[in-house]
Amino acid sequence: MTCFVMKMDCRVFGTVLLTGLATLAGAERVSTMPNVVILLADDLGYGELGCQGNAEIPTPHIDAISENGVRFTSGYVTAPNCSPSRAGLLTGRYGTRFGHEFNPIGARNEDPGTGLPLRQRTMVQALQKAGYVTGLVGKWHLGGAADYHPYRRGFDEFFGFTHEGHYFVPEPWDGVTTWLRRVPLPGGGEGRRTFGKVTYSSHMGHDEPDYDANNPIVRGSQPVDEELYLTDALTRESVSFIERHGEKPFCLLVAYNAVHSPLQGADAYMKKFAHIEDLQRRIFAAMLANLDDSVGEISKKLREEGLEKDTMLYFISDNGGPTKELTSSNLPLRGGKGNMYEGGVRVPFMMQWPGMVPKGTTYDRPVITTDLFATTFAAAGKEMPKGPKRDSVNLLPFIKGETQGDPHERIYWRQAARQGLRQGDWKIVKASAKAKWELFDLSGDLSEKVNLAVAKQEVLKELVGEWEKLDGEMVEAEFRQ
Repeated sequence: MTCFVMKMDCRVFGTVLLTGLATLAGAERVSTMPNVVILLADDLGYGELGCQGNAEIPTPHIDAISENGVRFTSGYVTAPNCSPSRAGLLTGRYGTRFGHEFNPIGARNEDPGTGLPLRQRTMVQALQKAGYVTGLVGKWHLGGAADYHPYRRGFDEFFGFTHEGHYFVPEPWDGVTTWLRRVPLPGGGEGRRTFGKVTYSSHMGHDEPDYDANNPIVRGSQPVDEELYLTDALTRESVSFIERHGEKPFCLLVAYNAVHSPLQGADAYMKKFAHIEDLQRRIFAAMLANLDDSVGEISKKLREEGLEKDTMLYFISDNGGPTKELTSSNLPLRGGKGNMYEGGVRVPFMMQWPGMVPKGTTYDRPVITTDLFATTFAAAGKEMPKGPKRDSVNLLPFIKGETQGDPHERIYWRQAARQGLRQGDWKIVKASAKAKWELFDLSGDLSEKVNLAVAKQEVLKELVGEWEKLDGEMVEAEFRQ
């Protein structure tokens, strides 16, 4: 008996010793479920990254995600602007299925009935129930009233702001060069006028929105005084989250407000792009390079913590770039933010998961951000939560070549009279209430230059019929812009 007890004590002592050594060496993960990190850029054009063909503004850190994983060359969002696009990503559903069709701006963000409908369960809520620790850093834009707070939508931590945009530094905007829309210009007239490091431009025909009105930077729900350039502050908070939760399975959404207006470039980055003659473009380049370095810091932290192989890392833009506003390029695509041409809804979209998805590959069949829901649950070995119909497909077997064909038979869009549908390589677009349906063959006309509506009337009729069937499943918008 004594001998047996001694053996048991030795085992216990050994376990304690090993546990202590493990603690000294760094905490071990408590689960095999992969981490999920979603890096969401704001208003970034399809053609602005090095891996997408832009040689003017180096983006090595974002490009590295593509080099280490898969780039989806036909990656779509559910809407051509911020809020409904984010609603689709977080629910795995077209926002038009539950009334989140439009994009609230300004004071509308705080309306009691404006936000991601409370009956909709988010991917983050489901992951939280599956054992994940969850965090949101950055822009929310899915409801500013108390009912819609990120804490109530599945996030354990939140650092950021709730409206559609935010200045990158507080007034008087020290340390940056600023470009603002203004009609008329200070002192009157139109054109462009510079005062010190602030340039006003009337080229858009309206004023810069009041982004910071009743829209503080908060930690949780408490306002904070943030002096750091906002892109850098969001990166600091993201790195901290990873450091603190590396031993647990976590889901981190880093929703940068770069490169969304207002255009504000930090001094160091403005010097880096001094060779760009056009000031507006130079500021945009500074903002994008700053964003790229921030992506690099997050990737570096995952490597330092030994988490790179345990993490599904995504980089996506929430919609196409508003070229006139930001200079953002969607080339070779037509259109941009706010419309249903490819430039509005096809976005930079890539992911890496070392050892689990092919390295340095491209996938050219249509996918959409709703797919993150099913893909994440499949990766975690969890069943999709029960509930309403989701427009979400597990992409892993398609990426690996285990499943052939398109993940989606068709992809649908609606925002009032702006409408669209892609089926195979055919795409239909209705640009406005007065416009007729247009038809394009994306296999040979990526830029949507040749309208085949007359030449291919049977194809057009079929696709319009499919759009109408899907539209019959949708509901009326719960709020309007």
